[in-house]
Amino acid sequence: MKVLIIEDERHATDRLVRLLHDADPSIEVCKVLGSVESSVNWFLTNPRPDLIFMDIQLEDGLCFEIFDAIALDTPVIFTTAYNEYTLKAFKVNSVDYLLKPVTIDELRHSLEKYRNIHRPSVNVEHIGELVKYMMPKTKERFLIRIGEHIRSVPVSSIHCFFIEDRCVFANVAVNKNYPLDYSLDKIEAMINNAAFFRINRNYIVHFDAITDMVVYSSNRLKIFVDTLPDKEQLIVSRERIAAFRRWIDR
Repeated sequence: MKVLIIEDERHATDRLVRLLHDADPSIEVCKVLGSVESSVNWFLTNPRPDLIFMDIQLEDGLCFEIFDAIALDTPVIFTTAYNEYTLKAFKVNSVDYLLKPVTIDELRHSLEKYRNIHRPSVNVEHIGELVKYMMPKTKERFLIRIGEHIRSVPVSSIHCFFIEDRCVFANVAVNKNYPLDYSLDKIEAMINNAAFFRINRNYIVHFDAITDMVVYSSNRLKIFVDTLPDKEQLIVSRERIAAFRRWIDR
């Protein structure tokens, strides 16, 4: 199997090549490209590979510009540090969407998914199952405990997830914060990132819960959620501000 890698970070490329060889020694990396421009030029003069591993943010733009420039129907496994492009990725030729740092088990799972989807026996009758298999699953409800009672809360009614005193809580109303048995990292992977955004290490907020935004310092933003009136940590971290602006302005 011939694989093309589109990635602008050398250490990420080297690590991916090592993982690919560990996962399947028969894989041949035919080329490594680091930009939108070089990728478009390469596709214009070279035969298509069997599979592409593609980072989203390249040195001269987003990888989706490649699809705008040329007709590209080669299967793609996205490898990125950003989870806000999941839905857009699955509108093109995506087989899977892996968040960095990619593990060997995740890579093997993605390669198996690619083989299952693109094996010759696949026919039109399987399309519905394949689409369902490819799309990321999001959690719809969380079980919370209120005293001796258990309640099922729709994710859509949660204003915010946050960490306090090393515990993770779901906020559903003023002074109604309920502990959850998940880490914030796990919750981030389980919920719809079109509706929720992790603004910093300690907070994930729902789009509809944001009542105001003000410029903080050094072009940062402070977020206001009415159900968290006393919170002072609702500040978009510096490394997430660009992605947050794209998310809020979609």
